[in-house]
Amino acid sequence: MFKEFYSQRGEQVMISAEQASRFAKGVAGDYNPIHNPDARRFCVPGDLLFTLVLERFGLSRHMQFHFLAMVGADTPLNFSEVENGDIHVTDDNGKCYLTVTRSGETTRDNAAVDAFSRCYVAFSGKNFPHYLKPLMEEHGVMFNPKRPLVIYDSMGFSLERLDGFSPDLTLNHSSLEVNGKRADALLEFSIHSNGIPVGIGSKKLVVSGLCDYDAVAMEAIVAEFYRLKAAYEDA
Repeated sequence: MFKEFYSQRGEQVMISAEQASRFAKGVAGDYNPIHNPDARRFCVPGDLLFTLVLERFGLSRHMQFHFLAMVGADTPLNFSEVENGDIHVTDDNGKCYLTVTRSGETTRDNAAVDAFSRCYVAFSGKNFPHYLKPLMEEHGVMFNPKRPLVIYDSMGFSLERLDGFSPDLTLNHSSLEVNGKRADALLEFSIHSNGIPVGIGSKKLVVSGLCDYDAVAMEAIVAEFYRLKAAYEDA
């Protein structure tokens, strides 16, 4: 499903900066500069790790993902199931980047897994400017325009069923909790299948290096986002 965005080396997965960047832009519509191959603090998109977990272990009715550290380019990754059924993504030094808890029925149907993966990633990739800009403007804060940093903290969902699954995600509510120089953004969404409600979920982001909201600086950042988007789509 997403095999073009990683390489397999034995049992391990490796993701190059170019593969990660293509996934961010081409699948998620995410133009966060931290996913550019030449970024000083480059990291693999959390949503790519999310899709690889579903690709390997299937889609369960209840799943919770916790992102513990940023994955650098070409890091050999182990996707493993531990004794209690949780899933861990680690490197050869034992560093854990992602933990996943799950329960309930699981489907490995490729069509259902692929549809949910792409549907969620398309929703998730709209972090900025679609969801975060209005929240930051409302609270009078923003990230440092010279070094914007938005980190994926966690996400989770509960589904009522997995059969006849044709998912669509809709943002229900968003909130921002400011604590000094950082803020936690919570995006709550509903999941529908063929127009019928089948589940709910939420995603948490951490915005660091907060400063006072600057409308001019923010408009410049938004303009750059759409410039990068147009350049990628026209390439």
